[in-house]
Amino acid sequence: MKLYKRKECKRTDYICSHLAMAELEEKPINGTLIWYYYVCKRQVWLIAHNIAADQDNEFLDIGRFIHEHSYNRDRKEISVGNIKLDIIQRDMGQLVVGEVKKSSKYLLSAKMQLLFYLSVLKEQGIDVKGELLFPEEKRRQEVVLDEDSLRELKVAEEDIMRIIYLDKPPIAEKIPFCKNCAYLEFCWA
Repeated sequence: MKLYKRKECKRTDYICSHLAMAELEEKPINGTLIWYYYVCKRQVWLIAHNIAADQDNEFLDIGRFIHEHSYNRDRKEISVGNIKLDIIQRDMGQLVVGEVKKSSKYLLSAKMQLLFYLSVLKEQGIDVKGELLFPEEKRRQEVVLDEDSLRELKVAEEDIMRIIYLDKPPIAEKIPFCKNCAYLEFCWA
């Protein structure tokens, strides 16, 4: 039996599709997929299938700069399984996970991403509070994991898996996010 490398596969190749699915099964849902789920379903598929965005996109550069230069004193970035936490600190004896974002424009996405992190930590028996940090706006917002949030995350995770297993990405939809998106040329060229 010949094993195919993913890039050698044809879309209709039965063996290839099973190899691709095996790759995806090994890649659990992460915070990035949660964030993009609430912005652009197409981007969820592209990221999950390792289709790289334009790394020279100025908005990616701005995001990286803010991420690297904000809250340096508090920064203690750590990885736990498949999640990366921007900041972990103690506040009056309570662990607080902070997620740094450029702006609050995509507040729902940022909130759901942080809730996802809180839920993963809760599953590990780690009790933490969450806080969204918007350094450009000099603003913070507390995020609390509750039963409603857990239900919404479960629905989102199931739909993300459905999107990932599609044979091709969802059809591109023109949304306000597109104008600054690193996949702009990929979707609209």
